[in-house]
Amino acid sequence: MKRALCAIAAAGLLAAACGGAAAPVATSAPVAVKTAAPTTAAPTTAAPTPQTVYVFTADLSAANEVPPVVDAEATGSGTTTVTLTTTKDSTGKITAATAKFEIALKGFPATTMITISHIHKGGPTVAAGVVIDSGMKATEPIALTSGGTSITKDNITVAPDLAAAIIATPADYYYNVHSVVHPGGTVRAQLKAKS
Repeated sequence: MKRALCAIAAAGLLAAACGGAAAPVATSAPVAVKTAAPTTAAPTTAAPTPQTVYVFTADLSAANEVPPVVDAEATGSGTTTVTLTTTKDSTGKITAATAKFEIALKGFPATTMITISHIHKGGPTVAAGVVIDSGMKATEPIALTSGGTSITKDNITVAPDLAAAIIATPADYYYNVHSVVHPGGTVRAQLKAKS
């Protein structure tokens, strides 16, 4: 019997060593694992930057004055560039604005004395009130001894609602340059958006 017991014990050891009834062994067979598809974020488009700078021009002429200039200063002409720089809130409403006036005059008699210049609200056939002044002083006239000059006035405060109105309908406003001889204006023109 001792022999039988040894034979059974040896058979059990042999079975355990060969993978018989022992604990399960991991296999190397591939196993399918479900994974989530890679995600890509939807492309984002940056919000467009709102326009904050607006440029207008005016081709100044003595014939545009009301009434037209017909004396020696009638030969004068020029251009004005008006730049409105605005600040806007998150809704796009103008909250602050400044103006820059760049005036180039030519063809005037050498005796012409320019006094003031500014933007008026009004159409081409009316003489209307000033809405944005350049800051020039009638008591400090500029002599056009060579028949012309360039004048720049910058950092002029503009009311937000007025800036919005000029941007919306520039032709409702005109630029006017005044002289000693023509205190009502010697050259003027309606504003138009610069193209």
